[in-house]
Amino acid sequence: MDRKPLILLTNDDSIKAPGLRFLIECVRPFGKVVVVAPDRPQSGTAHAVTVNHPLRIELLKKEKDYEEYTCNGTPADCVKLAFKVILKKRADFLFSGINHGANSSINIIYSGTMAAVFEGAMAGVSSAGFSLADYSMNADFKPSAVYIKKIISEVIKNKLPQGVCLNVNIPAIPAKKIRGIKVCRQAEGTWQEDFDERTDPHGHKYYWMTGVFVKTGHGKDADEWALEHNYIAVVPVHFDFTANKALKPISDWFS
Repeated sequence: MDRKPLILLTNDDSIKAPGLRFLIECVRPFGKVVVVAPDRPQSGTAHAVTVNHPLRIELLKKEKDYEEYTCNGTPADCVKLAFKVILKKRADFLFSGINHGANSSINIIYSGTMAAVFEGAMAGVSSAGFSLADYSMNADFKPSAVYIKKIISEVIKNKLPQGVCLNVNIPAIPAKKIRGIKVCRQAEGTWQEDFDERTDPHGHKYYWMTGVFVKTGHGKDADEWALEHNYIAVVPVHFDFTANKALKPISDWFS
């Protein structure tokens, strides 16, 4: 590119999240950066969009090659508002995260971090989401810095195929233990939920969701295996949910 690329950053842990702050540091050398992130945590919102109350945008910072906004909506709202209202055009690239907690395997379905990435990909923007397998707000992102910058550099240099985006998951380990980057598939897995029944001070019952993640596949070519063996897992994903293997057998039902 003859000009600096325009890069949109967002997340689902809020504008104040340390993961987003670290991603901003990693991305700023690559181009003009515009941050549009939720004003509060939006974990688990997946691809929700706001239709029942007004959306508001607040400008927090503006300087050469850098702007920062916050929004009272979801991560998907942030991307839509960025393209249609703030930038008034598509960005060249979109990066989301760094999420506090992994979005490997089936977790991608619930992820606001990755919903923002899909929103970018649907608009034709090369997009990638980053997650660290540490839910703590004091998580240490520094060990992954060189790998994050490498992935960002390759996305900017090569661009992604139309409709394809990246789900990047990083093990929470010291830098010297990271074995490198492994491009792999999404692992099979599921959440086994339970609901803790409680009673409020007024005597009314309420429920708090709990659960454990259970792997149902164990392939060495999957993201869960990569994380467990100290690799950064990079999964190319797309938003076409068509079950191509099932087209023929189900068509045969009606032939």
